[in-house]
Amino acid sequence: MQNITELRTSLNDNYTKMKDGEMGLKVGKTLANTAGRIINSLQVELEYNALMGIKHKIKYLEVTDKK
Repeated sequence: MQNITELRTSLNDNYTKMKDGEMGLKVGKTLANTAGRIINSLQVELEYNALMGIKHKIKYLEVTDKK
């Protein structure tokens, strides 16, 4: 995953695969848990930046345009 857009796409794909029986629930839960940890780490970074008054872009959160 290079950015939050790719993470979201991957999560949507995994959901569809689990729903269609193409991915086991154990694997799906593990992937979702890992995605949650990535998001939590971003939240910590955002909160830290807010508390410290740091204003810079977080590359992972930059939205990519796939047109």
